Amino acid sequence: MAEVKLKEIREQLRQMTEAELHHEIAANRALLYDYRRMNAMRQLDDTGAIRKARRQIARALTILRERELAQNREVSQ
Repeated sequence: MAEVKLKEIREQLRQMTEAELHHEIAANRALLYDYRRMNAMRQLDDTGAIRKARRQIARALTILRERELAQNREVSQ
Protein backbone atom coordinates (compact mmCIF):
# COMPACT_ATOMS: atom_id res chain seq x y z
CA MET A 1 0.00 0.00 0.00
CA ALA A 2 2.82 2.39 0.81
CA GLU A 3 4.35 1.68 -2.60
CA VAL A 4 1.17 2.89 -4.32
CA LYS A 5 1.30 6.14 -2.41
CA LEU A 6 4.97 6.66 -3.30
CA LYS A 7 4.19 6.10 -6.96
CA GLU A 8 1.44 8.72 -6.76
CA ILE A 9 3.81 11.18 -5.13
CA ARG A 10 6.46 10.57 -7.81
CA GLU A 11 3.90 11.04 -10.58
CA GLN A 12 2.68 14.29 -9.04
CA LEU A 13 6.25 15.59 -8.87
CA ARG A 14 6.97 14.53 -12.45
CA GLN A 15 3.93 16.46 -13.66
CA MET A 16 5.13 19.68 -12.02
CA THR A 17 6.95 22.36 -13.96
CA GLU A 18 10.49 23.36 -13.05
CA ALA A 19 9.26 26.46 -11.20
CA GLU A 20 6.74 24.39 -9.24
CA LEU A 21 9.47 21.93 -8.28
CA HIS A 22 11.68 24.77 -7.03
CA HIS A 23 8.74 26.08 -5.01
CA GLU A 24 8.10 22.57 -3.62
CA ILE A 25 11.75 22.28 -2.58
CA ALA A 26 11.73 25.68 -0.88
CA ALA A 27 8.49 24.89 0.96
CA ASN A 28 9.80 21.54 2.16
CA ARG A 29 13.10 23.07 3.28
CA ALA A 30 11.18 25.62 5.36
CA LEU A 31 9.06 22.82 6.76
CA LEU A 32 12.18 20.79 7.56
CA TYR A 33 13.64 23.78 9.39
CA ASP A 34 10.46 24.10 11.45
CA TYR A 35 10.46 20.39 12.25
CA ARG A 36 14.07 20.51 13.41
CA ARG A 37 13.44 23.57 15.54
CA MET A 38 10.37 21.96 17.09
CA ASN A 39 12.30 18.74 17.70
CA ALA A 40 15.07 20.64 19.47
CA MET A 41 12.48 22.18 21.78
CA ARG A 42 10.83 18.77 22.31
CA GLN A 43 7.58 19.95 20.73
CA LEU A 44 7.59 17.59 17.75
CA ASP A 45 5.47 14.49 18.32
CA ASP A 46 6.11 12.81 14.97
CA THR A 47 9.88 12.73 14.56
CA GLY A 48 9.40 10.71 11.38
CA ALA A 49 8.18 13.91 9.75
CA ILE A 50 11.80 15.09 9.55
CA ARG A 51 12.72 12.04 7.50
CA LYS A 52 9.66 12.41 5.27
CA ALA A 53 10.48 16.06 4.54
CA ARG A 54 14.11 15.21 3.70
CA ARG A 55 13.02 12.47 1.33
CA GLN A 56 10.47 14.73 -0.37
CA ILE A 57 13.22 17.30 -0.97
CA ALA A 58 15.46 14.57 -2.38
CA ARG A 59 12.72 13.33 -4.72
CA ALA A 60 12.16 16.81 -6.14
CA LEU A 61 15.89 17.44 -6.55
CA THR A 62 16.28 14.09 -8.30
CA ILE A 63 13.58 14.93 -10.82
CA LEU A 64 15.18 18.32 -11.50
CA ARG A 65 18.53 16.62 -12.05
CA GLU A 66 17.00 14.02 -14.38
CA ARG A 67 15.50 16.81 -16.48
CA GLU A 68 18.81 18.68 -16.54
CA LEU A 69 20.69 15.60 -17.72
CA ALA A 70 18.06 14.84 -20.38
CA GLN A 71 18.31 18.40 -21.64
CA ASN A 72 22.11 18.19 -21.79
CA ARG A 73 21.89 14.94 -23.76
CA GLU A 74 19.57 16.57 -26.30
CA VAL A 75 21.88 19.55 -26.72
CA SER A 76 25.02 17.43 -27.17
CA GLN A 77 23.45 15.25 -29.86
